[in-house]
Amino acid sequence: MQRAAHRHHTGITPRMGVQGLTTLIENHRGIYRDVKFRRSRLVIDGSNLIHLLHFNPGLDQHHGGEYAAFEVLLENFIKALRDCRITPYVVLDGGSDHTDKKLQTVTERARDRIKKVHQMAEGGGRGGILPLLAKLLFIQTLDRLEVPVAVSYGEADQEIAALAYEWNCPVLSNDSDFYIFNLPAGLLPISYFQWETVQQSGSQSYIRCKSYNTSSFCIVFEIQHQLLPAFAALAGNDYVKLQRMESRITWAQFASEDSATASNLEGLLCWLKGFHQPQEAFEAALGLMGELSKQRKAEVLKGLDLGMKEYNFPPSSLKKFFIHGVVPPFPAVEEVASRVPYWIRLPLTQGRMSPDILDVLLLQRMSFSFPVDHADMPSSHLISRPLRQLLYGLLLGKGKEVTERDRDGLQLKFIPVQAVVTAVTKKLKLDSLDQVEPCVRLQVLLDALGVTEASLSCLPPQLRLPVAATCYWLQRAQPPPDGALLKALLLGMSTGDTLRHRADLKIQIKRRPKLDVGVASAFNQWKTCLSVSIKLNQVLSLPLPTPQIARLYEGTLVHQLVHRMRSGGRIRLFQKYNHESVKLYKTMQAVVHQCHTREASAPSNSQQRAAAPQRQPLDDLTVGLQQLFVLYGDDDKEAVKEAHSMLQVQEDLHLNDMVAVRTRYRAKERSNRCKNPELARKEECRGWDIL
Repeated sequence: MQRAAHRHHTGITPRMGVQGLTTLIENHRGIYRDVKFRRSRLVIDGSNLIHLLHFNPGLDQHHGGEYAAFEVLLENFIKALRDCRITPYVVLDGGSDHTDKKLQTVTERARDRIKKVHQMAEGGGRGGILPLLAKLLFIQTLDRLEVPVAVSYGEADQEIAALAYEWNCPVLSNDSDFYIFNLPAGLLPISYFQWETVQQSGSQSYIRCKSYNTSSFCIVFEIQHQLLPAFAALAGNDYVKLQRMESRITWAQFASEDSATASNLEGLLCWLKGFHQPQEAFEAALGLMGELSKQRKAEVLKGLDLGMKEYNFPPSSLKKFFIHGVVPPFPAVEEVASRVPYWIRLPLTQGRMSPDILDVLLLQRMSFSFPVDHADMPSSHLISRPLRQLLYGLLLGKGKEVTERDRDGLQLKFIPVQAVVTAVTKKLKLDSLDQVEPCVRLQVLLDALGVTEASLSCLPPQLRLPVAATCYWLQRAQPPPDGALLKALLLGMSTGDTLRHRADLKIQIKRRPKLDVGVASAFNQWKTCLSVSIKLNQVLSLPLPTPQIARLYEGTLVHQLVHRMRSGGRIRLFQKYNHESVKLYKTMQAVVHQCHTREASAPSNSQQRAAAPQRQPLDDLTVGLQQLFVLYGDDDKEAVKEAHSMLQVQEDLHLNDMVAVRTRYRAKERSNRCKNPELARKEECRGWDIL
């Protein structure tokens, strides 16, 4: 089982490192030693762990994220560590390096992801694509579980290695770069970390795993330890792509004669046996490349030196952060570092601010994750561009331009986008933005989303930002969402126990319908609106609480809800005593209806209007309330009582269009006063069917 998991995860990790190295080591498994791991610190490569957990075979990969189930897996993982008295420290990748040394690699992977998400939308395989909000959920869950988390300013490999080196503890990762770092306590490959089956030895628990150490590698392949970084550079890693050199040198020719299926890496290792120092090997490699100009030789040597330096240990900047909460210094010259205000650095490191902010500040670039979507559908990121333009204005000021890397069909496009500054935001300075009055920061956010503070006041604080983002989505989504899409979203946000409801629906629907690309596109647009709203809220120092992602969206649940509603099926989600969920659903529905009505009657500003043309009114969002009377009739006091509470929500929000329904309710209430009270018992055996 572990072997199969290894093959599955190796191809989908976010960083490839030295390509082919993991396979090489798999073919020489004597390098590993079996370990019973317990009672230790453990530095975890967070980006790898997200992939390990999310690509668990039990999680759906096509419907935009099963966040609640993902959260449960992460909780179980942390529990397993704590049962074995293992103290985790999780480190995640941050923004792009300000020198852009990985730009080519990142661009190639973005093109590959565009093709993958299209194939998945057509039903072709799993693809290995993380949902848009998975990283935020990951950080939120670890924070709730009080697990120390740090987000690096850039690529996290060196920070992870440096921390593990100073603490003399192992690293947990599948990134092949960690086979090169000289880690004193070694590497624990995630693929062999059997956390799901914690073992007992007397009173102590432990996790079976395999440990890797560079000394074992060097013994097996008979090379000098100091040549390992040179080996990685010559093989080609994420930072150095010497395609021209690879086309001139076939390393497999140097493999031993008894190797019938020698790889390039094996041949390279055999060739390196004759050297003691990296520079000797580099000079000899240049000789194998034939005639090169002096300039080209200098370029090759510079690239190889850069590739080697990636495996040096800098002093750990996270040790003081984890122990004392000290903000790490910014790893760049002052001219570059000065673009990142000091007040932003702590929330960046804590994971409370998106690393995308760094890319905008340092590179004037925004790169997107691509959800599962059909190439014929518009990019889900188009709808939220006006929000990002306001974000760019806050970060960079008037007149600046940011290059957005987005898809157009199956093509990767680099699109220049102008920063937008409003009458209010032009008075705000980034260096002191966190000190601006909360009411001003809140107004900037609400104006961008097209909602009012009064309209959100009846909602729980945790749902105000998601509902505001939903209002924004309804006005701009292409094509305009129908009532089923909106109801499914609101139900998902109001029911709470999404895992149980997902299981209930799987029982009701014997065969899962094929992915509806139109529904997927609509929900993808909603998620990008929510994602950008969260980033804008973060830069404005959280005038609204950050929502808990695990409670907002469960992909298979909302997709199946839409399918059931459109096919005429009945859906039972609310049990008898879950009146709060019913009330919450109707409250959110009323707020969205109110915002839509106001938007339809008053033109928006030019910035908002540029996003999409004027919308036609949605299907009547009060149909669900009217159906309550039809479903339960005149003889069900409990149902009518509940309908009354929902109606009160509408009245509190001054929705005049509900007068007819309110009158109908009063008539039914009078007729029900004399009905049989025994009918109330029936409610205990049936769910609330609010649709």
